Amino acid sequence: MELEAAGKITHLQLETLITGIAAFVVNAKIVFPRTRLKLCRDAKDNMVLECCLEANAAVLITGDKDLLDLTDIPFGLKILTPKEYLAHGE
Repeated sequence: MELEAAGKITHLQLETLITGIAAFVVNAKIVFPRTRLKLCRDAKDNMVLECCLEANAAVLITGDKDLLDLTDIPFGLKILTPKEYLAHGE
């Protein structure tokens, strides 16, 4: 709500964000990665990618520059900023 009040996002974007978060919470699942990856220059971020792979995630929404800079994800994962995600309306 503060983002909307500050003019950083529109009301429609806020509603979309809230709907997306609700869908995320409803569909969230706990995963235990079985495959170890070494794709990211920040080794700690590989755990995030391993979880995405295990969960068959289609999209990873992040502001992490190391993850956003990845260009060749072998399992077809889209990595988007929150702004890009909202713009795509996925």
